[in-house]
Amino acid sequence: MRTLVAQLSRFGVVGLVGFGVDFLVFNLLRVTVFSDHVEHGSIYATIVSTSIAIVTNWLGNRYWTFRHARRPHWVREGLEFAAVSLVGLAITLGCLAVSRYVLGYTSLLADNIAKNVIGLGLGTIFRFTFYRFWVFRGEIEAEEQEALELPPAIPQLAEAGETN
Repeated sequence: MRTLVAQLSRFGVVGLVGFGVDFLVFNLLRVTVFSDHVEHGSIYATIVSTSIAIVTNWLGNRYWTFRHARRPHWVREGLEFAAVSLVGLAITLGCLAVSRYVLGYTSLLADNIAKNVIGLGLGTIFRFTFYRFWVFRGEIEAEEQEALELPPAIPQLAEAGETN
C-alpha cells in the first residue's frame, strides 16, 4: 500500500508540472496563434499543448514516478506511453468538443473547464491505471507482489475445513 501511495504522490507532482506546461502553452496559443479568429483554434491549441506536456510527463514518470519499474527498452516504453497519452488526449478533446459543439460553450473559461477540469480528471484516472499496469510494469516490490496474490481457492478452503 505504501508503494501505491508513493507512486500516486509522485504521479501527482509530475502531473502538476505537466498540467502547468499544458495550461500555459494552451492559453498562450489560444490568445495568440489560435485565437477566436481561427476556426477550431481551441482544438489545435489542445493538441499542441498536450503533446508538449506528454513529453514532459514521460520524462518525469520514467525517471521519477516509476523509476524502479521502467523497462530497458525505452523506445517500446515510450511508444506505449505515447499510446496511453493519446487516448488521454482523446478523452480531453472529447470533453472539449462536447462543451463547444454540443453545449455551445465557446469562451476561454469554458474551454479551460472542459479541458483542464473535466477532461484532465477523467484522463488522469485512465492514464495512471494504464501507466502503472501496462507501460511501467517492471519489477514489482515484494510487499506489492504479496498484495497482488490471489486468496486461496474456495475448494482448498473446504478441504482444509474437512481435516479439522
